[in-house]
Amino acid sequence: MTTYNSTDNSDKWQHEIARSNLNAHALDPTSASVSPYSAVAPSSQTSPPVRPTWKQRVANLCSRKFLTILLLGQLLSLCITATTIFTTELAQGANPVSIPTTQSFLNYLVLGVVYTTVTIYKEGFRGWIDIMRRRAFYYMLFAVIDVEGNYFVVKAYNYTSLLSAMLLDAWTIPCVVILSVFFLKMRFIRYHYLGVFVAMVGMGFLIWSDMEAGKNFPGSDYIKGDLFCILGATLYGVSNVYQEFLVRQTPMYEVVGQLGFWATILNGIQLAVLERNELKSIEWTPAVVGYIIGFDIAMFIMYSVSPILFRLSSATFFNLSLLTSDFYGLVFGIFLFGYKINRLYPIAYALIIVGIIVYNVYPAPEPQFKQILRRDPETKVEPSDDVV
Repeated sequence: MTTYNSTDNSDKWQHEIARSNLNAHALDPTSASVSPYSAVAPSSQTSPPVRPTWKQRVANLCSRKFLTILLLGQLLSLCITATTIFTTELAQGANPVSIPTTQSFLNYLVLGVVYTTVTIYKEGFRGWIDIMRRRAFYYMLFAVIDVEGNYFVVKAYNYTSLLSAMLLDAWTIPCVVILSVFFLKMRFIRYHYLGVFVAMVGMGFLIWSDMEAGKNFPGSDYIKGDLFCILGATLYGVSNVYQEFLVRQTPMYEVVGQLGFWATILNGIQLAVLERNELKSIEWTPAVVGYIIGFDIAMFIMYSVSPILFRLSSATFFNLSLLTSDFYGLVFGIFLFGYKINRLYPIAYALIIVGIIVYNVYPAPEPQFKQILRRDPETKVEPSDDVV
């Protein structure tokens, strides 16, 4: 353990440890005072600046909270893997189909129908109208960012090489960290940055292994593809941090329902412009329909579960968890597409998991941004108020 010679540095360290311990208690789903389903983030409390031992830090990794967010993160990673598999089956089947905008449209439509219905049930129709009147701008902005992030990343793979796309797509994680610090006012400590670094090294091994396997498919327009990928990865990062900003102030069903409502409109317009001809030429076989349904089920689960993870941890942890999706994709690819395990893949997976663990040696810091969307900052929201 590093020893600090400066009294100021020692005080700063103790302040960070105390606040991290407070966050661990405040975000623990077993606590009687707060739930990940509550509509607002817990309020600040005072705690003595006690430096925890390594035994206590390891115990934190065995806590119910950490195991919960770890499993949720890997569930979301499996959802990403499932969407990749279904999209690959569509694109490489007997009747190749490439309709990413249509696939996203169906997901947004289902999200809008389900969670808008839940919102109206819980808030009443007048309450839903009031939400639209007071917070529509915030949710419209969220929908634009999310829809266009998906669009530009998908388009990037059509122009640039796989290596460039993977490297540039990895920009999402440092982007999320930077935005969390400046926008959400989160104060990370060295273990969080170390965890991110280790996981990114694991991502590097994944890319290296793909290059050794000969997966660096050439691109047709590298400049356009790289710009699209940087823009898409940045929008992904903004979308994740912005969603955390929203779900820490308003009910999760409201956030997801409003995203689905506005994104359906925006994505529907893009669909009519970009894919109307493709839809006319598709041969709608049972396999094609099944793959599209499977894709949208996985996306529905992902959009439904991710707000819970944002409540319990952070957008940074969310993105670290998704790095394991490439490894899961390889496992499924062995049986579905005849892939072979590269010697670097297990190393990459292990590094990513180690990075996730190191990141959670101390709980994620609590955002300190000004909560401008809360209906009544003085009103305590019951845990059951936000359960779908």
